[in-house]
Amino acid sequence: MKAPFKQGQDNKKVLTADETASGRLDTWLAAGLEGEFSRSRIKSLIEGGNLTVNGSVVDGAHRKIRPGDVVEIALPEPEDPEPQGENIPLDILYEDDDVIVINKPAGLVVHPGAGNWTGTLVNALIHHCGDSLSGIGGVKRPGIVHRLDKDTTGVMIVAKNDLAHRSLSAQFADHGQTTELARAYKAIVWGRPAQIRGTIDLPLGRSMSDRTKRAVKREGAVDADHAVTHFEVLERFHERPDATALASLVECHLETGRTHQIRVHMAHIGHPLIGDAQYGGGYRTKANLLTEEAKAVVNRFPRQALHAFMLQFEHPSTGEVMHFEAPLPADMAELAEVLKSV
Repeated sequence: MKAPFKQGQDNKKVLTADETASGRLDTWLAAGLEGEFSRSRIKSLIEGGNLTVNGSVVDGAHRKIRPGDVVEIALPEPEDPEPQGENIPLDILYEDDDVIVINKPAGLVVHPGAGNWTGTLVNALIHHCGDSLSGIGGVKRPGIVHRLDKDTTGVMIVAKNDLAHRSLSAQFADHGQTTELARAYKAIVWGRPAQIRGTIDLPLGRSMSDRTKRAVKREGAVDADHAVTHFEVLERFHERPDATALASLVECHLETGRTHQIRVHMAHIGHPLIGDAQYGGGYRTKANLLTEEAKAVVNRFPRQALHAFMLQFEHPSTGEVMHFEAPLPADMAELAEVLKSV
């Protein structure tokens, strides 16, 4: 039977063995924590002296569990490396004492994390800005007030001091409802949406089948976040007599800013982004309908075809409305051109 547990103080977990508890402690813990910790992780916690049973430090994973035992796990604080400055080129659209606006390339992770402790935008910003970056975002995310996926390109703004960070964070949290904040993206999607213009108002949350993905949730679900995407079809590629199209260039405006929002919303209505293996892998066979040249371009396209082409905000010091746009990157421009020629 799975072990009940509660979150204790000071980053601790406390579990109490019920009347059915038996067997090895590490096996019982792995089952009781429902996969939160692996057997190897539990073993390392035991070896590090981070686990007690009835107040006594456990000296080995072989210890047996008995009904009524109280198990306490002290979770050590993570010791992630502090990011260092790296001389990574930045495409700077604007910079002053308060903000820096960049055109992020594909493949650049915004901030350090598991598997990407170096080579990120934060590393580049530390090198470029030195000590002027805002500290509100913490050591790992100095100056970061919003983010783009690793393989999404386009306009991003970074705060260079705490005043700017507070102002911009408030604007992004407001989603432009009472401020001039606006964000717009261009995406190349499979097919042609039935409407030239439309709104997708569907809540999003973590996928139950894959925790790295997001999914549309039912209204009112505990883990559902309100998400609204407005879209407009700008161009149709390989349009057919039956008013369908093989692909389309769409413009998306965000009313909210959820993780993977455009990618999940467009996939949900049957028009996933070209190149999006995570949400549109099942549509790759559509490339077989193209010419060999176009098929080759589509098949080698390495990422979701998504570009944050416009960002507008109120300057944190002057209040001036600032508007920035970045043209389609070369890979998306090539993709659009080859689809036009089909």
